[in-house]
Amino acid sequence: MQTTSQLHPTYYFSSRSSIRSNSSMKLGGWNSSQLGFTGRGQSLRFLTPIHKTRLFVISDADDGHAYAPVLEEDSNTNHVPSSEPETFFSKWSPPKYLWRGLSVLVLAGQVIIQTLKGKVHWRNTLQQLERVGPKSVGVCLLTSAFVGMAFTIQFVREFTRLGLNQSVGGVLALAFSRELSPVVTSIVVAGRIGSAFAAELGTMQVSEQTDTLRVLGSNPVDYLVTPRVIASSLALPFLTLMCFTVGMASSALLADSVYGISINIILDSAQRALRSWDIISAMIKSQVFGMIISIVSCAWGVTTMGGAKGVGESTTSAVVISLVGIFMADFALSYCFFQGAGDSLKNCV
Repeated sequence: MQTTSQLHPTYYFSSRSSIRSNSSMKLGGWNSSQLGFTGRGQSLRFLTPIHKTRLFVISDADDGHAYAPVLEEDSNTNHVPSSEPETFFSKWSPPKYLWRGLSVLVLAGQVIIQTLKGKVHWRNTLQQLERVGPKSVGVCLLTSAFVGMAFTIQFVREFTRLGLNQSVGGVLALAFSRELSPVVTSIVVAGRIGSAFAAELGTMQVSEQTDTLRVLGSNPVDYLVTPRVIASSLALPFLTLMCFTVGMASSALLADSVYGISINIILDSAQRALRSWDIISAMIKSQVFGMIISIVSCAWGVTTMGGAKGVGESTTSAVVISLVGIFMADFALSYCFFQGAGDSLKNCV
């Protein structure tokens, strides 16, 4: 600033040439790497960035000293044209629900392949099996008992007035085995286990723990996803069977104590109405529901972004999508399994 303050004349320097003045001041062009000032026995030389500039030295009307503002003309110092023209797809990114849905399919394929190859972390699988099975029994049985009693209240009185006491047990058994037990059990597991899966894997994803597993040579699908899918698909059929038993027992007790229908009549009617395929179909349904819950929750977890807020959104979305998937799969499986059924209650009338 001391050198420039002694230069009173005003100069305009072009961007590609060097200009000398009678005040002994010179400026290198824009492609030079040094800028030097010489004036009245004092000199100063310093390096400048190589870029295109315009320098204006203007006399200050207040104190008589000059100041030199430097204006940038172009940020593209290399003057190289852009590599590719912008197109619509260069700025387009797929919606979040689209690539998350595709991630469910990809993850399901990876789980199937790794399971067939035998690449399963069995210790982690046993831990997840204990978590999904024994630790979820209490809430599943309690829910099933109250659902059974509520369902009994809805139609037992009407059947009694029509004189269809012999059909009460058969209706209860068919309703529980075909629909209520697998669906109610899956809903409870989706709220309890599915949310936990999504939150755990989402936290590991945003904290880069899954990347650490890859660095250590472990496949996150083998270590994290496959054990959860296997545990859910194995535990839910047994939970469904227990929920069916508890739901029938609670319904029979309520019908006997409140509406005067003997437990023996209900059990005999249920035995005549039920077939082995009804129980098998309930277990198949629950196994499919378990796979849906675990794969969707794990896929939403490993695709989490955005810190704690992203983990919360992924957890909520995973539970919602799991419930929607359960209801859609229930309709498809019921249509396939029971389309031609319709004579199960003939033996109960």
